[in-house]
Amino acid sequence: MTHRLKLKVITAAALAFTTMHAYADKYPSKPINIIVPFSPGGVTDVMARLIATKLQEDLGETVIVVNKAGAGTTIATNYVAKAAPDGYNILMAASSFTIGPSLYKEKAGYDPEKNFKPVSLLATIPHLLVVNPKLPVNDVTTLIQNMKSNSALANYGSSGSGTSNHLEAELFASLGGIKPNHIPFKGSVPALTAIAGNDVSFMFVDIAAAKPFIDSGKVKAIAVTTAKRSALLPQLPTVEESGLKSFNATPWLGFVVHSGTPDSIIATLNKSLAKMQSDPQVKERFTAMGIEPVFNSTTEFQKFMQSDRVKWEEVVTRAQISAVD
Repeated sequence: MTHRLKLKVITAAALAFTTMHAYADKYPSKPINIIVPFSPGGVTDVMARLIATKLQEDLGETVIVVNKAGAGTTIATNYVAKAAPDGYNILMAASSFTIGPSLYKEKAGYDPEKNFKPVSLLATIPHLLVVNPKLPVNDVTTLIQNMKSNSALANYGSSGSGTSNHLEAELFASLGGIKPNHIPFKGSVPALTAIAGNDVSFMFVDIAAAKPFIDSGKVKAIAVTTAKRSALLPQLPTVEESGLKSFNATPWLGFVVHSGTPDSIIATLNKSLAKMQSDPQVKERFTAMGIEPVFNSTTEFQKFMQSDRVKWEEVVTRAQISAVD
């Protein structure tokens, strides 16, 4: 390489470095996109639009929700992974973010730790363990005993293969020493309808989907999946309290950005989200959707995601679950 060419390379690198820091110094200076990996109208989409409004108020710049559903959330995830590392495309990541690479292998197209940086956890979504109300079951221990003694009861429903509630049931089965049959449905409502009809024995499901069925007496909730009791249903014991040691499943939502995003931009977003989480209106709206608002540091969120990835990778491997044809 000639001296002149070396000088050009060094100058170009310095210019790129200076430009990136200039963007960071005045961030945001143009509309921000929140990339949602699900279709409009769902809980994640509604939550993203609420957050967009609050960020816009605080940051003084337009914040737009962009829905990119499909391929088990990998379309949206890879879109952000390949976007410019400038903080203007933020991924509304869900539990599928850390589960995806185990399910899709190399077809996932991304590494959650190498291709992204955490901004903050936004919320946890407690799931419920529900059964048919006619079953003589009020706790986890009795449910497991019944399935061990009556093979006709040893089946469960989910909203689809590879979904978080599918993996939760596999973790439950492994820790409980049972081998129930998995019957996947196209969504939570058909699966809950099957529970109500006693076609399957149990399933794990989010509060928002289960509430109408619980209120009408069609299904019965016997435990919550999180490590601690949910503030939304404090009377309901955890799965661990109800008889299954070491069970903990915490579906979540959070913000992540391209791994090359400057730390100063991430700090700006993190600070704005901290303000949002203290807003009573936000807490009220989250609670109404069966969601518990959570805020943490980038370091805490990184550790949380790493632990989540390892746990579900073990479940996927043990149960031999794959979304790859």
